[in-house]
Order: sequence, then C-alpha cells, then structure tokens
Amino acid sequence: MVVGEEVRSVAPGDRVFAPFAISCGYCEFCRKGLHTSCVRGDAWGGDNGGAQGEYIKAPHADGTLVRVPDRYADDESALEALLPLTDVMGTGHHAAVSAGVEAGATCIVVGDGAVGLCGVLAARRLGASRIVAMGHHEDRMDVAREFGATETVTERSEDAIERATDLTHGGADHVLECVGAASSMETAVGVCRPGGTVGYVGAPYGITEAGLDVFPFFGDNVSLRGGIAPVRAYAEELMADVLGGTLDPSPVFTKRVDLEGVPDGYRAMDEREAIKVLVEV
Repeated sequence: MVVGEEVRSVAPGDRVFAPFAISCGYCEFCRKGLHTSCVRGDAWGGDNGGAQGEYIKAPHADGTLVRVPDRYADDESALEALLPLTDVMGTGHHAAVSAGVEAGATCIVVGDGAVGLCGVLAARRLGASRIVAMGHHEDRMDVAREFGATETVTERSEDAIERATDLTHGGADHVLECVGAASSMETAVGVCRPGGTVGYVGAPYGITEAGLDVFPFFGDNVSLRGGIAPVRAYAEELMADVLGGTLDPSPVFTKRVDLEGVPDGYRAMDEREAIKVLVEV
C-alpha cells in the first residue's frame, strides 16, 4: 500500500476494506451519514482501476477506507465475515433501519438474494422477535433460517401476500424490500400493515421499466424510506459486532473464484447457482 501525504487514517501495511461508493467523509452529506450522496463521491472503475483487480487507487482514502484492527489483519475468517460490510450487509442493515425495525418488532423481508438474507440478519441484530423471509429458493430459505428468520414464505404473487399476512395476522409494521422490482414493491406494500413502513434498498430498475402504483401506499398511509445504502455510515458499528463474534454474514458467499473465474462467478449469480461470489486474489 502507498498513501498520499495528506492521508491520516491509514498507513502502509494496514488491512482495510472499502464500501461500494467513494466518499470524502467531511461534506455536509457525509457528516449526516449519507455517504452515497457525497458531493465529491465516485464509484469504483475508470481511472481508479475498479475493485476486482490486484491493485486499486482509493481517492478520499480517509473518508472511504475502513481500517481493520491489527489483531484481525490476518484472521481469514474475520476478514471473510467483514467483506459483506462493503455492500450487502450494510445494505440489508439500511433496509432494516429504514423500516424502523426495533427490539420486539415483527418484520417481513421481501427477497432472498444476498441483500435480503443480510436484511434478515440485520433485523435479528436490531432485536426483532419475529422475522418472516419471503423468497423462491429453498436453499436460500435455509440460510434465512440460519440468519434468524422465524418463518419463511416461498409462494408467489398474491399467494405469497396472503400467506405472509396470514402468518402475521394482518401484515407487519416493518417491511424490508430487497429486490427492486415492481412486483417486489407491490408485495412489500401488500404485506405492510396500515401506518407501517417499507424500507426499500433494491435498485429500482424493474420499477422504472414496469411502473409502480403508489395508491396502495397512499390509501393505507404506508411510509416508504430507504434508497441506495450509505454503508460507510454503518461500517464501524457492524465491524465491532463481527469482530466481537455476534455477527457473521459470510454464509452469503456460496462460491469462490480467482480473477480468471470472475466471469463464471457472474454467470453463477445470474443463474441463481450462487448467492454471492467471493473473489480470491
């Protein structure tokens, strides 16, 4: 590692991890915990080399990189558990926070991808007493149960909504939408109790293409909170739990590849053969 002369938080030899977005750490949005709205922000790629290579340039290192304590710098199991904090664990946590999950709450998680599964884990971490995971893949529902789901729903469309609302006696006050499709958002509002909150973090590509009827939100006074997750804001608190042994999102990694195997890793995720792929350099 080589650092610029103005960098203060990391030094050569440090083990670090980097969120999926670059942030300066001191603009008005970074100070309020919205690092993904940083006025000097950027994404990995282009001039900085991307994030799937042997070397990478990290602009705004002080505001972006998170230093791992020295005692864990060579602890492979700890590092593997920390890696999801760069994206899916922080994003699932943002869904739970946005949905207002708190101790004793009943919540429903829509989506069985890595973010949805981490949303289950985040809801458990925040103290939810009942967590209903909704998805279509039994192997992923096994992970959801491992992460703390108390019930699972694998039906589709209206059958899924009916099953989830029956299980929760009318729906949940806290719903995590972790897919980004119009159908998943319709499911989310369909299982949300009047006056409840949907915390949405699924990138809304499908919603943009298909359109979304917002009248169900309006009619039942359902709040919609969330967006692209400022995972840098959650990094230290989640890292403390990982290193303390109370949080481990690493089971979302179900396939490993080297740099040459990256295309196969993307194929495996696209074809639902893997939940999340770990690239080993």
